[in-house]
Amino acid sequence: MIEVTCAIIFKDRKVLATRRSSSMPHPLKWEFPGGKLKGSESPGACIKREILEELGVEVKPLEVLEPVEHRYDTRSVSLIPVICTITKGFISLSEHLEYRWVGYDELDEPDWLEADLGVVEMIRDLLCL
Repeated sequence: MIEVTCAIIFKDRKVLATRRSSSMPHPLKWEFPGGKLKGSESPGACIKREILEELGVEVKPLEVLEPVEHRYDTRSVSLIPVICTITKGFISLSEHLEYRWVGYDELDEPDWLEADLGVVEMIRDLLCL
């Protein structure tokens, strides 16, 4: 089981989504940005490092949510959502093709990476509060 974090970043009742490039595994799928935990790294430390690397912004982790487990053909992932806020910088993509802010009524539009679908349901619950 691979442990992976993903950032849940809200702005104006919308959530940040990124689209994988054509050279990444699962090309052109939408996801919540993040990456693999290294060693004994905490989810908060991991998400700060990954978001700085991938999006060029600093984030502050606010809350770690329940992991979503998903089995792909060759591996299983435990996707750990971390609610964050951007504290410094402007989004500049280094790996992804594009990003967008997705509203509650738009959550079904992106072609989500399969593991991220469980996180979409969590976000749906959070945004309808």
